Amino acid sequence: MALTGIQIFKLLPKTNCKECGVPTCLAFAMNLASGKAELDSCPYVSDEAREKLSEASAPPIRPVVVGKGVRKATTGGETVQYRHEKTFYNPTLMAAQIGSDIAAADLESKLKGWNALQFERVGLNLRPELVAVKDVDGNADAFAAAAKQVAETSEFNLILMTEDAEVMKAGVAACAFKRPLMYAATEATADAFGAIAKDNDLPLAIKAESIDGLTALSEKLTGMGLKDLVLDPGSRDPKQSNEDMIAIRRAALKDGNRAVGFPTIALPCEMASNLDTETMLAAMYVAKYGGIVVLSDFAGESLFPLLLERLNIFTDPQRPMTVTEGIYPVNNPDENSRVLVTTNFALTYFIVSGEIEASKVPTWLLIKDSEGLSVLTAWAAGKFAGDDVGMFVKKSGITDKIKHQELVIPGYAAAIVGDVEEELPGWTITVGPREAAHIPGFLRA
Repeated sequence: MALTGIQIFKLLPKTNCKECGVPTCLAFAMNLASGKAELDSCPYVSDEAREKLSEASAPPIRPVVVGKGVRKATTGGETVQYRHEKTFYNPTLMAAQIGSDIAAADLESKLKGWNALQFERVGLNLRPELVAVKDVDGNADAFAAAAKQVAETSEFNLILMTEDAEVMKAGVAACAFKRPLMYAATEATADAFGAIAKDNDLPLAIKAESIDGLTALSEKLTGMGLKDLVLDPGSRDPKQSNEDMIAIRRAALKDGNRAVGFPTIALPCEMASNLDTETMLAAMYVAKYGGIVVLSDFAGESLFPLLLERLNIFTDPQRPMTVTEGIYPVNNPDENSRVLVTTNFALTYFIVSGEIEASKVPTWLLIKDSEGLSVLTAWAAGKFAGDDVGMFVKKSGITDKIKHQELVIPGYAAAIVGDVEEELPGWTITVGPREAAHIPGFLRA
């Protein structure tokens, strides 16, 4: 149960040493209660108080780390039911499934194709994280061989899927260094799977036929000392599954039920007969509330919209998506190419750069920091004023890349022409189109 700032203050050393970065222990306690500070910032808190505060300040849904290496990721750790309340933190992890009977050459080809599915967006590299190796015939050697090949020859982390404890042991032995997620312990296999997970310090998925069954299984395994669990309520009907996901989230957040305070896993690959339908279901789970989603395959036309949805949902709604201020060459510009300037609102950047790219005209695109506001909003808020734009152009370094002195400003910012000219004497300031769709015609003219 969360503590108030005063309750936290009573457990602090009350030295007012300021080493935590705030003037008093009371201020630190208030920041800790509101999630604006971390307990580790206080160097003098006692071990007893640290234990009490760590438990009280733990998020209602435990964050679980899956995998190691460059694609290591955390699922769970969420603190709100709805994104607009605060923000969602740890994006849904994307997995694709392979059978343990797959030939080594076919697996090599598939991994190579899947690894190529990486998309650049807002300066981020969007890509999937996981491969789920599913036991199809109880052959422990084949299962271990597939898991080992994925672990040793790719950046992907793994989910090991089997109902057989001996097969699971073989898979874990082959790829434990990648910290795979074990899927899934049931009432019948809880003891055996729990022991494997505990001995190897691995996250463990648990599966039951109802939320009540899931709660009992969770309590049993946490009683064994396991902390990193992932929940599968077992429902495969889309409507029921959606209801279960919402109920689990609400029980953890609203009711403080620690037994279901763990991330969830959803398996559209077991709920649909084709990838298109799986993709629609996956989109539902990205929004509500799948911590991990397992598809039967990765395909660009399916994966890209899911990764884009994930990016949009798992960003702070109070902060606009932005791109980094700077110079962006489009279509291989040279010293004679035109120079356009706009704001760093991500949507503005992608629309404008897309239209420039479609025009096939080599162009320098300058992106000015406007705190994520669009052109008209930024101008109205004083974030895209003429003198600021002029100073930015001079500091950007674009003059080292061109031989001319011509700048094109957005049509909606036409009012700043005079101020830009004063800041950039000798430059020709041209007012461009108001609508991005008219940019190709403007550049070709």
